[in-house]
Amino acid sequence: MMKKIPYLFILALGLLGACNQGSNSATSTDAISLTVKNPADFARKDVLLKVDISRIAAKHPGFDGQGYRLTSGADLPFQLNDLDADGAPDEIAFLADLAPNEEKTVSFVRLGEGESLPEFKKRTQAELSHKTGGKWEDRKYIGGDFQNVQSLRVPPEHTDHSFFIRYEGPGWESDKVGYRFYLDWRNATDIFGKKTEDMVLQRVGLDGFDSYHEPGEWGMDILKVGPSLGIGTPGTWLGDAALRVETTDSVFCAIPLNGVVESMVRTRYAGWKAGDQKVDLTSELTIGAGSRMTRNDLTLSAPLPNLCTGLVKLDNAAVLKDDGSRPWGYFATFGNQSLAEDGLGMAILYRQSDLIQVTEDKNSHVVVLRPDQNKLTYYFLAAWEQEPGGIRTEEAFRQYLDDTALELGQPVSIEIN
Repeated sequence: MMKKIPYLFILALGLLGACNQGSNSATSTDAISLTVKNPADFARKDVLLKVDISRIAAKHPGFDGQGYRLTSGADLPFQLNDLDADGAPDEIAFLADLAPNEEKTVSFVRLGEGESLPEFKKRTQAELSHKTGGKWEDRKYIGGDFQNVQSLRVPPEHTDHSFFIRYEGPGWESDKVGYRFYLDWRNATDIFGKKTEDMVLQRVGLDGFDSYHEPGEWGMDILKVGPSLGIGTPGTWLGDAALRVETTDSVFCAIPLNGVVESMVRTRYAGWKAGDQKVDLTSELTIGAGSRMTRNDLTLSAPLPNLCTGLVKLDNAAVLKDDGSRPWGYFATFGNQSLAEDGLGMAILYRQSDLIQVTEDKNSHVVVLRPDQNKLTYYFLAAWEQEPGGIRTEEAFRQYLDDTALELGQPVSIEIN
């Protein structure tokens, strides 16, 4: 069966042997290849694959990822990710299409003298933009112009509707869908529905504040979040209600990745008051080309009994759940629940082994999850009927979720040759 499920974070499963090569280790960086294996009996398109450069260098000394193109019969879109911002790339992220049970060789080819890297279409984006040149008055930012920045320590004057941050927080998008979260006490995630595969966030909200709530040629804000978890917002379950990351000592937000195949927003919440406890929480939101899914990697500074996420409760939406038979499960809603009053599907995908319970409070459907060694990973996604090739029926959305959960449970492996 042919499935188009584009977005996975792939663990490079065959890499452990790279540390045990001994005298057989290659000494040249001119002949490096990877073997990519699809273990499943279905095809995958736009699979996002990631390999640590240090693992390749352990087998091919001197390799740093730079000065190569990536090929498998044709050039593959890729980017070098410098996750710790030290000036040296840490990993290579690239896209590949795989047939059922296919084994594919991906080769690093040195650029010739004067040769440039191929130009790849930008299919993801992350940005953070705030005003400069104005002044604060009564927690409102008066005057100034928007400027994109790599990071921001949220000023103490900032709150909701301060007119300081463009569309009120960082944004990230693929060629399928866009998201943002409110970088203030609300810390809730919203959806930008897109009617184009082009990158659009760079032109959203430039006219002052919130025109994106009205339909535009690129799309619009399509979710009413209010006091809820919106879509995929992190929090903790306090027994009868979900608590978002509302009260903190400080918040620092950065854009570590803004690439052609993958983009990321990283936020550190220092001193989050999570019920009776106070902890630091780091969130890394990543999106890949061709995908509707955002992956949220959460890290706590100290244990909490749980972390939770969920979906806003809206009228006209059917609730969809998996049957519990696979390693990855989902909770979803589908119906005419967008602000455009048309079809919108939303979902949370999680490891079954992390699940504590699915519950609700007055505002949200809530998925309560168990961190493992103070870490937790889950995905969320939105599918709007007006996107190019949009999902228009509940049956098609359920099939898409079943396929996506199936693929998450059968990751592609990578072996360094």
